[in-house]
Amino acid sequence: MDSNHLGDFLRARRAGLQPEDVGMASYGARRVPGLRREEVAVLAGVNADYYTRLEQGRERNPSPQVLDALSRALRLDADARAHLYLLTGTTPGDWPSAHVADRVSPALRQLMDGYPSTPAFVMSRTLDILATNSLADALYTPFEPADNLARMTFLDPAGRGFYTDWDRAAQATVANLRQAAGFDLDNPRLRELVRTLTEHSVDFARLWNAHTVRGKTQDAKHFLHPDVGPLTLTYQAFDVRDAPGQQLVIYHAEPGSVSAQALDLLGSIHATRRRAEPRPHR
Repeated sequence: MDSNHLGDFLRARRAGLQPEDVGMASYGARRVPGLRREEVAVLAGVNADYYTRLEQGRERNPSPQVLDALSRALRLDADARAHLYLLTGTTPGDWPSAHVADRVSPALRQLMDGYPSTPAFVMSRTLDILATNSLADALYTPFEPADNLARMTFLDPAGRGFYTDWDRAAQATVANLRQAAGFDLDNPRLRELVRTLTEHSVDFARLWNAHTVRGKTQDAKHFLHPDVGPLTLTYQAFDVRDAPGQQLVIYHAEPGSVSAQALDLLGSIHATRRRAEPRPHR
C-alpha cells in the first residue's frame, strides 16, 4: 500500500462514475474511464486545482465540509463516506478505537456456544477468525486452516468450490478489508495480509485497486459443503461493544428449509467425527 491512500481512493471512485450517473452531459473524448477531475470539482463545489491537489497528495487536510461535498459528488454510501473520513484523519470524536483486541471474552464464547443449531464466530477487522462455536467449525471444515476469511477465499484451494457465487464473495471480502484499512492504515497485520494476497492472487489485486468499501451487516450466503451439499444461509454481524473492532457473526437457515436440515446433519457429522478422534493422553 502506498502513502497516497486518499488520492488512490478518490481516483478509483471517480473512475467508477459516468457523467450520466450524476446528471451531467458528456462532451469530448475521454482518455480514461469515469468522470474528469474538473467534473468532480464542479459537483462538489470546490476549486478544480484544489481537487487535483487532493488526488495528487499535495493537499491532505480537507475540512469536514469538503469531505461531505466529495461524498455527495462521488455518490458514496455510508461505509464509503466513513472510509473517506478515516483516510484523512478527520474522524468523528466518538469513532471506535483502531486497536482490536485478539482475545475473545469468556462471556462471548459462552454466548456462541449457546447457539448449537447455528454457526457463530468472532472475527477481527482484518477478517481473522478469533473464536468459533462447534457448528462454525463444522461449516469451515473444507479449509485448512480456517484462520482468515480473506486467505480462505483467495488462497485456499477449497474457496472456489465452497462459495457458490465466488465472485460475489470475493468482492465483499475485499470491500470489508478496505474498510479495515481506513481504521488503521499502518496496521502491521493488514499490511502483511494485503501483501501476501496481492502477491499470490491477481483477482485480489484487481479488486483491491478498485477501492470499494463495505462493512458486514446482513446478507444471504450460498455455500457448497462437501459433507451436506448446498447451503443457503443469511447472517447478521454485530459489533462487540467491549472489544472495538471485533464482530460477532451469526449464520441462520430458514426454519424447516433444506438448508436447516443440512445444518442439522452437518452438526451430527461433526459431533460424530469429534467423538471418534483419539483423546490425548493425560
